[in-house]
Amino acid sequence: MVDDLSKKALEAVELARSTGSLRRGTNEVTKAIERGQAELVVIAKDVDPPEIVMHLPPLCEEKGIPFVHVPNKDELGRASGIEVRCAAIAIAKSGDAKKLIEEIRKASGATLVKNEAQQDTQKKDEKKEAPKQKKSEKTE
Repeated sequence: MVDDLSKKALEAVELARSTGSLRRGTNEVTKAIERGQAELVVIAKDVDPPEIVMHLPPLCEEKGIPFVHVPNKDELGRASGIEVRCAAIAIAKSGDAKKLIEEIRKASGATLVKNEAQQDTQKKDEKKEAPKQKKSEKTE
């Protein structure tokens, strides 16, 4: 039994597979979340042992990334275009799935939060610009 949110998530994975970019597997998904590259994370419910993926939901919540559980690894693997099962997938570039991801975000109640990776990048850019301005002020 697949609920509406799970169906939308699997459809988003299929769309992103053909027009965007995916990260497959627990390790790749974890890296994508930590780096702020994930737009949506999809996790299979039937992962055994569950400890393999249990760190993903709290990490997503911390970074403000929506996540959805789907019934099984088989469906998730199939949706991502691989022949084997897959415990977790991150949509890195949404492509045509952008509208679906936004619907999932609203339905799941996830809030769009500027994640730490984006904030760090912004701070680094600001720091790079600040010394340049000071140098130019000194030469004038």
